[in-house]
Amino acid sequence: MKQMEVTIMGQSYLLGCPEGGAETLGRAVAQVDREMCAIRDAGKIKARERIAVLAALNLAYQLAEQASKPAAAPKLATPANAASAATPDLPETELEALMQRLDAALAEDGQLL
Repeated sequence: MKQMEVTIMGQSYLLGCPEGGAETLGRAVAQVDREMCAIRDAGKIKARERIAVLAALNLAYQLAEQASKPAAAPKLATPANAASAATPDLPETELEALMQRLDAALAEDGQLL
């Protein structure tokens, strides 16, 4: 597992990243950064920890909404998409892994306020 330095709301974090996962982790970091910055920029909440909790709740709600929508018709496996059919996307698993890495990074940070 390699390490990847990322920036969320102007703060740098060193995260563990599985081989081949840099692009996915980068997209997840960008989404968390956008969500946290939007909450901060709304001006009512200043504490980084509270912003992080609200952002996590917003993102989890979005995932739950997506999961409750009816699934699209399954694609038939063809040679062109057989590889992707064998490894379906698991956004909840990826989100849980990201949240664990963020929790570990924040725990090392100590004082957040």
